[in-house]
Amino acid sequence: MTPSIFNAVNVPAVQAVLKTGTGPLRFYMFGLAPKEKVYPYAVWAVTGGRPENYVQGAPDTDDYSIQIDVYASPDQGPSVARNALEKIQTAIESVAYVTSYLGEDRDPETLVWATGIVVDWIENR
Repeated sequence: MTPSIFNAVNVPAVQAVLKTGTGPLRFYMFGLAPKEKVYPYAVWAVTGGRPENYVQGAPDTDDYSIQIDVYASPDQGPSVARNALEKIQTAIESVAYVTSYLGEDRDPETLVWATGIVVDWIENR
């Protein structure tokens, strides 16, 4: 099972910061961002989870822990990454819980800015 996170963030407010024209939403599963990146963009990865088990009967939901990271170019600066993450967080909070903030970082080689959150997501089967 895969959480329907893309549907939650594919809304106008997020599109305004992570989409250009008719191009795709720049919100990728971890490891699938294109080699030639357009900034800002975001990636997500399921970092843990479990089915909601019962003594009798099959699980009816799955719980996921999802890490979301947003990246901005050196020229854009950290405020662009923060703004994109804020839009993603607002979109997600209607269907899931933000459980932690991952802070900010800057890659020493590429000088790309990054910020992130962790989300707990419950998906009905």
